[in-house]
Amino acid sequence: MTSERYGIDLLVIGAGVIGAAVAHHAAATGMRVTVVDRQGVAGGSTGAGEGNLLVSDKTPGPELDLAILSSRLWSDLAAEVGGFEYETKGGLVVTSRADTVDGLRDLVAGQRRSGVTATEVDDVAQLEPHLRDGIRAAVHYPQDAQVMPALAAARLLDHPNIAVHTGVTVTGAVTSHRGRMVGVVTSQGQYSCGNVVVAAGAATGQLSTVLGAPIPITPRRGVVLVTAAMPPLVRHKVYTADYLADVASDDDALQTSPVVEGTPAGPILIGASRERVGFERSRTQPVWRRLAAGAVDLFPVLREVPVIRAYSGFRPFSPDHLPVIGPDDRLPGLWHASGHEGAGVGLAAGTGRVLTQAILGELTDVDLAAFSPARFEEAR
Repeated sequence: MTSERYGIDLLVIGAGVIGAAVAHHAAATGMRVTVVDRQGVAGGSTGAGEGNLLVSDKTPGPELDLAILSSRLWSDLAAEVGGFEYETKGGLVVTSRADTVDGLRDLVAGQRRSGVTATEVDDVAQLEPHLRDGIRAAVHYPQDAQVMPALAAARLLDHPNIAVHTGVTVTGAVTSHRGRMVGVVTSQGQYSCGNVVVAAGAATGQLSTVLGAPIPITPRRGVVLVTAAMPPLVRHKVYTADYLADVASDDDALQTSPVVEGTPAGPILIGASRERVGFERSRTQPVWRRLAAGAVDLFPVLREVPVIRAYSGFRPFSPDHLPVIGPDDRLPGLWHASGHEGAGVGLAAGTGRVLTQAILGELTDVDLAAFSPARFEEAR
């Protein structure tokens, strides 16, 4: 729903890749969109992400359906918008443990039924010559891709119907006498609008509380190591089957599993870690050691490759591991697009499309029932 009496049809809070994708899809329909962020474009989770566009790490269900839609839309955006290093490198999931082979194959069978292309590889050295010996099973996912996430957010926001205001902190909601949200109060004054979307990533829990409609999104820290630029050593995004269990885990303690991928510029990115430590950025040295050891175990050739830097970021963690996408029934006019955890970049294009469709009252490409913010109220 939009209204001519508002100068802004849609106000998006958050200039990360999710907010940018929502803004882009809405602007493409003719809506006048303003995006506000307390930092800058890609200043939060997006700027600390690896830019993965994955279907390989999703189990069959609504999130995988959204990932498949997003995969197609990212390809379309690369052709239409471009400029964000879209790379169709493909993914490779491997295991050297006999006790995980059957589980991996069962997952693959379910993913194929959902529309994922996945091929078990007999001679893994043909795809990754430097991979360790002793791999018992490997699955290639050609749909997996990668973008440079900060560039992607910036390019999606570069639209004539989008205004971006940074350094703006939202401090409250503006509601009509009928209880509908019609704007926000900020550090830079009041914004009036037809609808508001919260796409604030790991800060969503705090922001939604300020707006009077709390959503239980909390930060989950991840750390990435970056090596010096190298000749091509790693051709795909390569990770172990243990990574799938870590993604689905609710454990607060540190978990690491090897995830290794090359980049067009030459550096190799090494992950992945997950831990619940609030917004604490320090004390990550133990994580560095575990990530480096896991990467060397997977690719022994990396033993002599220098790590030139490390950085941390905060994934927006949702209690049931599903994103929050849709209207907030407690405050009409308020919409949510958050809680994607480590899949935000990959799911952004689809999230932007389906949320725009919902705001316009159209049939959505993916059923949003599983992503509804109301599920948390029902659980309470």
